[in-house]
Amino acid sequence: MNTTAKHDERIAKMSFASVYPHYVTKVESKGRTKKELHEVIEWLTGFDNKKLQKLIKEKVTFEEFFKRAKLNRNAHLITGVICGYRIEEIENPLTQKARYMDKLVDELAKGRKMEKILRSND
Repeated sequence: MNTTAKHDERIAKMSFASVYPHYVTKVESKGRTKKELHEVIEWLTGFDNKKLQKLIKEKVTFEEFFKRAKLNRNAHLITGVICGYRIEEIENPLTQKARYMDKLVDELAKGRKMEKILRSND
C-alpha cells in the first residue's frame, strides 16, 4: 500500500513537538515510562534526552527531525503494519522513518520487551 503525496507532505510538515505528547500519553497509559520512550527514540534516531528536548523546543518538523537523525543501522528490521501501511513497502523514505517511530512506540505501549523493540542482528 503506497502513501499519497498529500499524506507524505502532511507528515513532513508536522512538528515532532505536536506528536511527542501523544507518544508519552500512549506509553504511560499502558504502564510504560517516558524513560523507556526516550530509550526507544534514542535507539532509532541517536538523539539523547538533551538533544530531543532541544528539538521539541525548536518545534522542528518531522522532515527536519529525521534529517538531523542518525538512523539506527538496524531500523530496516522494523516491519509490520502501522496505521494501515506495511512499513517495509512504504516508498517515501521520510514517511517510512516516521512509521518506524510509530511502530516502535506502538510496540512499547503493547508491552513488548525492550530487547525485542531495540532490534539487533546478533
